[in-house]
Amino acid sequence: MSAGPFDALREQLLGAAEALAGGPAALPEILAGLVDDVGLVLAEPLEIFPVCHHSPASALAMVRRLREKQPKVVYLELCEDLGPLLTELRNCRLPVALQAFASDIEGFPPESAPLSVIAPITEASAEYQAIAYALETPGVELVLVDRSTDHVFQWQPVPGATAADAEELHGDAIGVELGDLRPRFAELEEHLLHHGRVRHWSEWWDQFVEQPLAGADHETYRQVMVLIGSLFRRLAPHDSQRYDSDEDRERYMWTRIREHLAVTGTDRADCLFICGAFHAASRVPEAGSDPSTPDFTITPRTGSKWLYGLIPSSHSAIEAQFGLAPGSVSIAGATWEKTLGRTRLTPFRLEGQKGGRKRAAKALPPPAADAGPVTDQLTGYLSAPAALDGLDEEELRGWCVDIVRLARRNGYLASTADAIAVFETSILLAGMRGRARPTPYDFQDAAVTCIEKDMVPGRRDVRRLCEILLGGDRTGQVGYDAMPPLARDVYDRLAPLGLNLEQRTIQRALLDLASGPELAACSQLLWMLRYLLPDHAVRPIMGSRRLGETPIQESWDLDLGRHQRTIIELGYEGVTVEQVLEQRLRRAAWDPKATAATALKAVEHSLLFLSSPRLTDDLGARAVELLSTERDVDEAPAVLRRIRRLLAFYRATTPALPAWSERFVTEGYAHYCTLLPVAFVEEETGVRQVGAMLGFLFSMESLALSLGCDRTQLELAVRQAHPESPAKIALLWAARHQLGLLPLADLRHRVDDLLGNPLVVPAFPQYVSGFVQSLEAVPRLTPFVVETLSNAFARLPDPILLPWLPTLITTLRSQAAELVPVLTREAARTFPGTLTALDAWTPPWLAPQPAARASSPPPANAVLLASHPATTDAVAALLGCEGDWSVAATGPDPGTAVAELLAAHAESPSAIAALLAAPSGGGARG
Repeated sequence: MSAGPFDALREQLLGAAEALAGGPAALPEILAGLVDDVGLVLAEPLEIFPVCHHSPASALAMVRRLREKQPKVVYLELCEDLGPLLTELRNCRLPVALQAFASDIEGFPPESAPLSVIAPITEASAEYQAIAYALETPGVELVLVDRSTDHVFQWQPVPGATAADAEELHGDAIGVELGDLRPRFAELEEHLLHHGRVRHWSEWWDQFVEQPLAGADHETYRQVMVLIGSLFRRLAPHDSQRYDSDEDRERYMWTRIREHLAVTGTDRADCLFICGAFHAASRVPEAGSDPSTPDFTITPRTGSKWLYGLIPSSHSAIEAQFGLAPGSVSIAGATWEKTLGRTRLTPFRLEGQKGGRKRAAKALPPPAADAGPVTDQLTGYLSAPAALDGLDEEELRGWCVDIVRLARRNGYLASTADAIAVFETSILLAGMRGRARPTPYDFQDAAVTCIEKDMVPGRRDVRRLCEILLGGDRTGQVGYDAMPPLARDVYDRLAPLGLNLEQRTIQRALLDLASGPELAACSQLLWMLRYLLPDHAVRPIMGSRRLGETPIQESWDLDLGRHQRTIIELGYEGVTVEQVLEQRLRRAAWDPKATAATALKAVEHSLLFLSSPRLTDDLGARAVELLSTERDVDEAPAVLRRIRRLLAFYRATTPALPAWSERFVTEGYAHYCTLLPVAFVEEETGVRQVGAMLGFLFSMESLALSLGCDRTQLELAVRQAHPESPAKIALLWAARHQLGLLPLADLRHRVDDLLGNPLVVPAFPQYVSGFVQSLEAVPRLTPFVVETLSNAFARLPDPILLPWLPTLITTLRSQAAELVPVLTREAARTFPGTLTALDAWTPPWLAPQPAARASSPPPANAVLLASHPATTDAVAALLGCEGDWSVAATGPDPGTAVAELLAAHAESPSAIAALLAAPSGGGARG
C-alpha cells in the first residue's frame, strides 16, 4: 500500500528491519503498518484529532487547532447519553466526573447492581477544551459518539466488573478511558522504562512525548500521536476481549458519525473527530466517513433505568482509576499552567466556571486557510533528538526553597543546606537520566533523598509534600444548581445552622434544642444523614438517638464539602432523604440474607428516623416472617436485645402493643421452644446463643402466656434438653431452677459437689461461665453467681484458677458485657466496703439461718388438725397411713409440723375432701 508522502520513511524503516537479521519475522510488517496507519488517518476527509487522556500536550494542541480550524461540528469520544450533563459543568469547580448510575437494572445479573460509569474532566485535558469551545461558540454542535453507558456494561466480560481499583472518591465505578494511551504489551512497557531510565509510565510519557510535543505544530503532533497509537495497537494482544471491545467501540463511533452526517448534510471538512490515539489508528472495515462504508449493528439498550449527574473528582482519584503514577495528574496540571503562561495561549473556558485562573477571553480570529497537501513530519521528528528546554535555575531554586519550608511545617529538621542539596541532586539525577532540565520527578527523588532520610515525623512523607508543592491533589466541587433535587434539599434544610456547607473543612454545629425548637428538623436530618453517609461526613460529638429519648443539646462535626459525592449519589436513589432511607430499610429487611435481627434493626431505625407506622408495621411483619423460617439461633442475642427495647418503647408510649410485636412474641416463644433441645446439644451453638434463647422465653413468658402460648411446651423443651458441655449444663440447671424444678438448695448442693470432685474441678470454670450467661434468662440468680464465683476463688487451686481468669474476663467483655455491671453491683452489695470490716465479715451464704418466729400464726388447717388428734388418727387409719399425729410427736409447734406434713402430701387434702363429699350410703364411709 502506498502512503504518498511517507514512502521515504517506509523504505527507511523496512531497510532497518532487514538489517536486523535476527529480528522477528513480523518486524517488517509492523514497521510498514505504522506508516500505513498514519497515511490512512491523514487521508480521511473528516479530520481525526488523536489525544491522550489528561495530557497537557494534547490540550495545548487542541486549543491551537480549534482556533485555527474553528469546526462547526465536533465529534467527541464520550458516552452519547452523557451529553445533557455537559452544560452543568458551568456550575462546577474542576475536576469533576460525569456519572451514570443505575440501581434498578434489567438485563444484567442482580448481584451486579448498582451500575456506575464515570468520566473525569480536568481543565488540562483536550476533551474539556473541546467541550468549552463547542458550548461557548455560537453555531457549533457537539456530538458525543461513543457507546452508551448501558453498552459499557453490555460489553463488559462480567457485568458489574470494575476497570481498575480506585480510591474512595470514585469507588468501584467503571472509568470511561477517553484517550487512553498506554502499551498493552507488558514487555514493551518494561523495555521503554528501562531504556528511558525512568520508574513508571507517566514519567516516560512526560519526558519523551509531553515535553517534545508541547510546542510542536499541528501536523507533527497529529502524525506522532497516530504513530504511537498505531504502535501500541499493533503490539496489543489481539485475542483479548478488551481488544474486541475496542474495535466494537470504533465501529459504534463511526456508525454514529455517518448517521449524523447523513441527517444534517454537514460538510466533512467542517468537522473534527476527537478520539484516543489508540482508536485513531483503527483498521476495522466500518471506520471512515464515506457513506458507502458498512454500518455496525448497534444492539438496543436494556430496560435498566439510568440516572445522570455530576460528582466531585480529584487528581488522586483519576490516577487510581486509570493506573497513573501518584502525582502525575497534579504535575500535568502544573505543566499546563506553566506552558500557558510561557506561550501566552488563551484556553477555552465555560462561562461561569468556578476555580482555576481567570483569563480574559479572546475573540476567535477568522479560520486559517487550508495548509495544503500533507507533508512528512515524522522523519525529521524521529531522526532528530528531542529539543528539550534547558535548565531553569530560577524555577528549580524556587522548588527547593518551597519544599524545605513545607517540610519544616510537617516536622522535618530541614535547613538551607538541604535546599542546596536538593538543588544539586536534582541536576545530578537529570544528567544521569540523559536530560538537561530536571523534571518534577527528578526533583521528587532528590527531595526524598536529601530531606526524608530514614524517617517520616508527620502524616505526610516528602514525596507527598512534593505533590502538594507542584499542584496538590486538587478536588473538584459540584455547584448548587448542578446538584440533584435531594442534595439541594439537604443544603436548604440545613441552612438554619448558619454554616457554609460547601467549605472543604470540618465545621462544628451546636444545636440547643431546648431554646431553639426550630433546630429539631436539622437534628432529625443530621441523624438520617448519619445513617446514610460515611462516618466522617456527619459525626455526632454530643448527643444520641435512642428510643424514647428527647434530646436537649447536640454537637456535630460536619464535613459535607469533602463528601459531596455521597450526597449527590443519594439523589440517584430518591427525591428526598426520607424516601432513600425508607428504600434502604426495606432493602435491608427483604435482602435474601436478612435475618430476624436485621428486620428488627430496621424497625428500630424506622421509629428513630421516620414517622411512618405503615413502614414500621411492614418491617415488623417481615421480622415475624424471617423468625419463623430461621433454622439456627446465631442471631438470638441480637433478637432478644432489640425486641426487649422495642417492647419497652411501645409500653411507655402507646396504649397497646402493635399486632406485629404480639405475633413476634408468640412466634418466638414457640420457635425457641422447638429449637431449644437441639441447641443445648449442638456444638455449633454457643452458650451465649442458648442463654439468649432462655432469656427470650423467660422474659417474654408472661406476655406469651397471655397471648395464648402454652407453658407446657417450655417445660417439655427443658426436660428434653441433655447437654454435655459444662457451660450448657449450668444453663440447664438455671432454667430448671427458674421453672421450679430445681430448688436453690439443690442447686447449691450440686455446685458444692462439683468443687469437691477432683475430676470435675478442671472444668469448673466452664460451669461458672454458664452461670454468668444464665443471668440473661434468670436475673434472680445474681446473688448465687456471686456466691459461686467467691467459692471458686476460695477453693480452686492456682494452677486452674489463674489460667482461667483471662478467659473469664475476655468472655464477659465480648459476650456478656451488659451482665458485668449486674455482677459488680451485687458484689458491692454483698461484700464489705472496708478492710476492717472484712475481718469480721461472714458470707451471707455461710451465716446461720434465723429460726422461724414463734409469733407467726400457723395455717388454719394445721391448727384444726392439731386440735382434733383423734379425728386425724381416724382419717389416717381410714387412708391406710400410720404415724403419730399427736401434739407430743409434733413438738412444741404442732401447727408448723402439720403444715410441713401437708406440704409433703399435697394430694391428701384433695383426696380427703372428695372422700368426705361422697353420698352417705357410700361404702367407704360405712
